[in-house]
Amino acid sequence: MRAREFLMKDAYSFHLTDECLANEYRNMYDTYGRIFTRLGLKFRAVFADTGAIGGSASHEFHVLADSGEDAIAFSTESEYAANVELAEALAPGERPAAGEEMRKVETPRQKTCEDVAALLGIALSRTVKSVALMGVDAENNPQFVLALVRGDHAVNEIKLAKLPGLAEHRFATEAEILEHLGCEPGFLGPVGVKPSVQVVADRSVAAMADFVVGANERGFHLAGVNWGRDLPEPVHVADIRNAVEGDPSPDGRGTLAIARGIEVGHVFQLGRKYAQAMGCTVLDETGKAATPAMGCYGIGVSRIVAAAIEQNHDANGIAWPETMAPWRAVVCMINPKNDAAVSEAAQALYRDLNAAGIETALDDRGLRPGAMFADIELIGVPHRIVVSERGLTAGTFEYRHRLASEAENLDRESVLQRITHAQTA
Repeated sequence: MRAREFLMKDAYSFHLTDECLANEYRNMYDTYGRIFTRLGLKFRAVFADTGAIGGSASHEFHVLADSGEDAIAFSTESEYAANVELAEALAPGERPAAGEEMRKVETPRQKTCEDVAALLGIALSRTVKSVALMGVDAENNPQFVLALVRGDHAVNEIKLAKLPGLAEHRFATEAEILEHLGCEPGFLGPVGVKPSVQVVADRSVAAMADFVVGANERGFHLAGVNWGRDLPEPVHVADIRNAVEGDPSPDGRGTLAIARGIEVGHVFQLGRKYAQAMGCTVLDETGKAATPAMGCYGIGVSRIVAAAIEQNHDANGIAWPETMAPWRAVVCMINPKNDAAVSEAAQALYRDLNAAGIETALDDRGLRPGAMFADIELIGVPHRIVVSERGLTAGTFEYRHRLASEAENLDRESVLQRITHAQTA
């Protein structure tokens, strides 16, 4: 998400001990949570990868919105939440026994798992995707790697980068694939590969039986493949895929749901990485030089405004949360030029609302009701009060909350109570 300007609130903390850093990190984490709660936003604090910034811990704060650029996974029955790139995909149960013989099947134009599954009339989850990579071995020499994930899963490059030899991995070129597997992309698989090829199997793949993989031969795949019989038991098994909807939650409580989020805050435990790089030291309680641990905390101030709009809108415009609205209420006059009583009552109500601590605007432009109400809905003011000749005769005002389907006729005290209650709800 981009805005015309980017306003950021940054903070840093310095600590003699890791315990002190952890305490301040939790303090800032809780503070950010209170800020977003008070702003009336639906958000999640999620475990996040520290990335290039580094450090031992990191949390991102995401405002939930369908237009969000990030996917987050969260438990349906607990407070667990994590960026999809970091959410752990647990190992499934025991591997079933083999039930089929391995056989070669012709797949002349089927190069994707989706196309192969459709041709064979099987579930996509019975296919295995082979991703060719280049990493390094223990001696830092180039190493060809075949990463295996289920056909309905996606490889997680952040998780791959945490495996030995794959910190700086890249996708293999067609020439490298041809050299190590003797085949073009689209028909790759782990059966019969050279000993020099390192096979890394996702946890879900290691638990599969009777699966389908490429035959390392143009136009063919292998069906009914089983570990220990048709290819060696996987030596390297790891969590290398993105978590998906319905996976068990890593904390053992409930299953994972996936939502989109807009990042509006981030906190890091940086440790001593940057203090050491800068040669920064302080004197500890004994008078000795010590390298301090650092924390880093940021909120995207301008992003919060944009994220709030993405989360709170409809076809008519913005629907601001109470605490973020430019005005909490607006008093609209109907035909004020021709009715002094309407103008006088509207201005009195306007003064009373502001005196009660309710930030209120007065719309005295004299527009027709349809155009006036459309402007108010577009701006997103939470409460609209209409003063009209008919209402004054009945002793009421027409009140409508921004998200309500119908307006109500309320007396002055009821209007004040309704708006005050909305602020404290």
